[in-house]
Amino acid sequence: MVTFYRRLPKFDYLNPSDINEALTLLAKYRNNTQIISGGTDLVPKLKKRAITVPERIIDIKNIPGLDYISYEKGNGLKIGALATISDIENSTVIKEKCNILFQAAQSMASPQVRHRGTIAGNICNAVPSADSAPVLLVLNANLKLQSKKGERIINIAEFFKGPGETILKPDELLVEIQLPDLPNGTVGKYIKLSPRRAMDLAVVGVAVLAVFEYSTCSDIRIALGAVSPTPVRATAAERLLIGKKPDARLIEKVAESAAQSCHPISDHRASAEYRTDMVKVLTKRAITDLWKSV
Repeated sequence: MVTFYRRLPKFDYLNPSDINEALTLLAKYRNNTQIISGGTDLVPKLKKRAITVPERIIDIKNIPGLDYISYEKGNGLKIGALATISDIENSTVIKEKCNILFQAAQSMASPQVRHRGTIAGNICNAVPSADSAPVLLVLNANLKLQSKKGERIINIAEFFKGPGETILKPDELLVEIQLPDLPNGTVGKYIKLSPRRAMDLAVVGVAVLAVFEYSTCSDIRIALGAVSPTPVRATAAERLLIGKKPDARLIEKVAESAAQSCHPISDHRASAEYRTDMVKVLTKRAITDLWKSV
């Protein structure tokens, strides 16, 4: 069998050597310019002609000093824009301090893709099924955005506008993900439903982060992926459990409320009804597992 591959369409390729040069190029070429880091999402789309070909691509992969993962007590975790999914997966500090993010990294794509793809790129693509998005939402992540004009820090809840859309301005880069310290006793679980295997895109993703004190749930955050145009918090469901002692009946009620928080579509992978049902099933499973673990 002979396989024919399409050549990549033509565009200008720019390879800045540092962050200042990258921001200068972005300021100069604001329109019809695409940032690339790992390229695990953009390159396949270009090959398939699935997107409009940009006039130029700015490759930030080789910029030094942006692949860090650091932790400081009181200030939490900081993840540079070029930290790969494999870096997250193999980080001892992530596993110890932020295990739910470690779980999400393990569930993402293939080892080859995790080796090149970045966690920042995963959220900048703003794909509704992104595994990192609901996890970062329950972690209350802040994002540092930088341009030649300066920097701003926003909460991830403000970042997503719709499928493939974020609030990033044409001259801005996401340079850092910031995760605040979690209270003692925090437990988290990410459950992903895929059609065949873990490396597939999520049909449903459920992230739950909770704190249990003296048999009572003192705090809980529930976020859903792949069931709305953007990742969503199930805040009404959360309120049902905060300040109460979980039991099977209450957890069932919380899961039903979470299912009412989503607005899924039907596509070739699953129907909207199936996705809604699975939100209930996975939310119930995640909360039950966390409750049993404490």
